[in-house]
Amino acid sequence: MTELRDPASMTEAELTAYVKEHGWPGFRADQIFGWIHAKQTGDPEEMKNLPKDIRKVLAEDMRTVREWKRLISKEDGTEKFLFMLSDGQIIETVFMPYHHGNSLCISSQAGCRMGCRFCASTIGGLVRNLTPSEMLGQVYQVVSLTGKRVDSIVVMGTGEPLDNYENLLRFLRLISDPKGYGLSLRSITVSSCGLVPKIRQLAGEGVPITFALSLHATTDEERKALMPIANRYTLAETLDACRYYFEKTHRRVTFEYSLVKGVNDTAEHAKRLAALLGSLHGHVNLIPVNPIDERDYRKSDPESVQLFKNILERNRINVTIRRSMGRDIDAACGQLRRRAMQEQDEKE
Repeated sequence: MTELRDPASMTEAELTAYVKEHGWPGFRADQIFGWIHAKQTGDPEEMKNLPKDIRKVLAEDMRTVREWKRLISKEDGTEKFLFMLSDGQIIETVFMPYHHGNSLCISSQAGCRMGCRFCASTIGGLVRNLTPSEMLGQVYQVVSLTGKRVDSIVVMGTGEPLDNYENLLRFLRLISDPKGYGLSLRSITVSSCGLVPKIRQLAGEGVPITFALSLHATTDEERKALMPIANRYTLAETLDACRYYFEKTHRRVTFEYSLVKGVNDTAEHAKRLAALLGSLHGHVNLIPVNPIDERDYRKSDPESVQLFKNILERNRINVTIRRSMGRDIDAACGQLRRRAMQEQDEKE
């Protein structure tokens, strides 16, 4: 059985055992699975073909993900949700409509312990891992609240996904279950700051997602200044794990590179990055960093960003500049959640 005995985090086989344990007819497992994952129903009271006593037990065991605040960008239609969990924790989720489909950025933890200097998500540290149902709940709630299908998912919100490894895997398998939401694993991207053993482990799981490495620097010393994880794993070790991931899965790795003005955005940095990645068959996603209140990092000038991109392209590196979405509703990832938690503390 799963942690917390939450039916919404269970596989069909586990739900069958859960139903049997309660003495209910076996067909109830299919019904419960269908309500939760095919119909994206988070409230057992809406599961009308289930007897009242079963709905009562489900209500006691299921974790809740409910809307707490919703901001909609007037610029591009991006929607940022704050969801409240059963224990009062607040998490961020961002819905991004594109011409080619709707993308959703979800959180994998409440808080984060990775300590990346340019990220608001890690200020205050890790509170706890999210359960599979709490990751799924972000998707299901957004589908319900917007009335639109989510076509792709990026696990790039608050938290380090590979630091919540088992729950992440369960989420991936449940969201892609053809009897449930049925999202293709190829439409999911998982981002990591570089937990090397977990990258290698993920390569062997048979889940054909896109893996994205948060790189952000071209030398070990520069990376240590930005990302504490670099004190545990060198650039060489991290890139070797990415090479292994590509060889094992035949899935191209994305390298995320946040451009910080005067820190890692010069022409020399671009040349070093091209040399590092030349043999890795990857794709670079340049991200002009979002300023956060607690740090003095600033976004690179547009001219510097374009020059950086041009140098990579001249060295035959596939590269795009991430388009900034929802600039008028909040800035850095984790900033809105942090403010909301502060407001909660002040009320208490």
